[in-house]
Amino acid sequence: MLTKEEVVKVAKLARIELSEEEIEIFSKQLPQILDFIEKLNELDTSEVSPFYEIIDANAPLREDTPKEGLTNEEALENAPQKANGFFVVPRVVKAE
Repeated sequence: MLTKEEVVKVAKLARIELSEEEIEIFSKQLPQILDFIEKLNELDTSEVSPFYEIIDANAPLREDTPKEGLTNEEALENAPQKANGFFVVPRVVKAE
């Protein structure tokens, strides 16, 4: 079982706010998850090729040609909130 302080530290690093109830739950669950992940080290992967390419290098790609973009007014046309030529969105990063 992890301590409350360890769970709070991990949550802070992940920028997740947890309730006291969630801290209790995660202090029990996180060690189980880490134990499961550690079991993966027991697997023999010597015969498994590394997978590092997401797309097929031989896939046909479209020609990369520049096109006329949207004007600022067109881009903001359906915006729920706008000010001074910019989108207005809620702040998602807290100042520390």
